[in-house]
Amino acid sequence: MGRAYEFRKERKFKRWAKMAVQFTRIGKDIVMAVKESGANPDTNSRLRTAIQNGKAVNMPKERIDAAIKRATDKSMANYEEIVYEGYGPNGVAVLIETATDNINRTVANVRSYFNKTNGTLGKTGSLDFIFKRVASFRFYPGELDLEELEFELIDAGLEEIFVEANEEGVDEAVVHSSFEDFGKMQKTLEEKGIVLKQAKLERVALTHTDVNEEQALAIEKLLDKLEEDDDVQAVYHNMAE
Repeated sequence: MGRAYEFRKERKFKRWAKMAVQFTRIGKDIVMAVKESGANPDTNSRLRTAIQNGKAVNMPKERIDAAIKRATDKSMANYEEIVYEGYGPNGVAVLIETATDNINRTVANVRSYFNKTNGTLGKTGSLDFIFKRVASFRFYPGELDLEELEFELIDAGLEEIFVEANEEGVDEAVVHSSFEDFGKMQKTLEEKGIVLKQAKLERVALTHTDVNEEQALAIEKLLDKLEEDDDVQAVYHNMAE
């Protein structure tokens, strides 16, 4: 009874911690979107996307509204988006997207995570041949005919459409297009009345590095440190599953 209670308590804490990180990251996305193109989601597609992503992870409306209000304060500095690239243990490529109000702090932290796990921080652009930037959209397919939808989305830049289960085991439709076609695809999906659960730009690994179980644990240690950093927005790697 005692062990079961502690296990449930630990899982609950981890879930809360994950939600807190997601809220912080989406809050930054909202701030950057408002600073870039204003506080009206009807005319600001980046803000509309950030709000959609917030709702998808159950971010409270008051937190979304507070982030928008905060961003409209001209005295508030904007975040700078910086990408860091390097190799973790056993040559696994790692790419980190950050949004920061203190570049010196961020680069020092990222470099320390690589150093402590026997990795190496590289130069910007050094992993361009490994990671491809794509636009990714997720929604619940419901009764939609995905084969017909695939045909209809070709002119909007569709690269692939498939179905995969989310963390709760519920099927979601996933649409990928090129980075350049993000806005066109988002607009097309919305015009078709599709309610997006998530819309974002992702990095997809084009090649993968095989590792054994012990090596995978070393990589995961680096990834965990990066994921926990408040300045980090997203972490990508090419470790084979």
